[in-house]
Amino acid sequence: MTEFTPVASTIGGVLIGLSAVLLMAWEGRIAGISGIAGRLLPPYLDGAFLSRLAFVLGLVGAPLLYTVATGHGVFQSVSSNLPLMVVAGLLVGFGSVYGNGCTSGHSVCGLSRLSVRSLVATLTFMATAFVTVFIVRHILGA
Repeated sequence: MTEFTPVASTIGGVLIGLSAVLLMAWEGRIAGISGIAGRLLPPYLDGAFLSRLAFVLGLVGAPLLYTVATGHGVFQSVSSNLPLMVVAGLLVGFGSVYGNGCTSGHSVCGLSRLSVRSLVATLTFMATAFVTVFIVRHILGA
C-alpha cells in the first residue's frame, strides 16, 4: 500500500507549482515536461536548448541532491518487466503527443490558466489512472 505523506506531498506540490510559475515568468514557457524533453532533440537545437536541458537535469538531479543532503535514498518501485516498461513508455509518449501535452502541461499549467482543453485532458488522465489502479489491484491482484 502507498504511504500517506501529506507534508512531503505538499512541499513537492508547492515546488512543482513554483517551478511552473518561474519558468513562465523567466522564459514565457509552459512547464510541460514532454514538450521540454522532446525539444532537446533535433531539429529544436536553438537558443532555448540550455534552459530546457537545465530543466530536465533539475528533474533528474533533484532526487540525487535530496539523497546527498539527507542521507536517505529516494526509492520508487519499478517493474523489472522490460517489455512491459517499453510498451508503457511508448503508450505514454503516444498519449502526450496525441493529447498535445502531458500531465504537467495540462494539469499543472493548463488548469491554472482555466483551459477547458486542459480540464478535459486532466479528467481523462485521472479517470484512466483510477481505472488502471482498480484493474491492477482488484482484478489482477497485483
